Amino acid sequence: MPARIRLQRHGKKGRPFYHIVIADGRAPRDGRFIEKIGTYNPITNPAEIILDFDKALTWLQNGAQPSDTARAILSYKGVIYKSHLLKGVKKGALTEEQAEVKFQNWLKEKEAKIEAKRRGLTDAERTERKKALEEEAKVNEARAAELAKKRAAELKAEKQAAAEENTEAVAEESAEPAAEETTEAKAEDTTEVKAEDTDKKESEA
Repeated sequence: MPARIRLQRHGKKGRPFYHIVIADGRAPRDGRFIEKIGTYNPITNPAEIILDFDKALTWLQNGAQPSDTARAILSYKGVIYKSHLLKGVKKGALTEEQAEVKFQNWLKEKEAKIEAKRRGLTDAERTERKKALEEEAKVNEARAAELAKKRAAELKAEKQAAAEENTEAVAEESAEPAAEETTEAKAEDTTEVKAEDTDKKESEA
């Protein structure tokens, strides 16, 4: 059975990290391997791929069969395309110089796409951060407005309570002189009545 180019899982649970290895096709996925040719970190965005290009190309030309994920990685890094160009050179369809020019042009386009994606991600992150800050500012403003409203209601209630206390105090002060006047008036009436009775008695005598 031919050798396989595949991924060997490492890393913690929920944070996978892979080694790109050459292994016997009969060996278990995370078992022994012949050679390690790179690493793949899917956690980052874009994913981080470190690959020994020449070793990967040599193993591919020697018949090693990549797994689906490994094939996608090799294609992403240009190993599959370079292997295709070299087959064209062997068949005489193009020269080595032409093949190299084609590959370098492809590489430049690929790097430009990757850089554009990085810039796009950076702009998107900046936009997201700005949006988050704006939303946080709105929440803070709403909270401050709510607190100000609550404080205003408390001050209004305090003023109303103070006004009611003042009204009651004025009413009490007004009631006291009136009560005194009523008492004095009653006393005067009683004195007059007694005086009239005395005069009447003296007249009859």
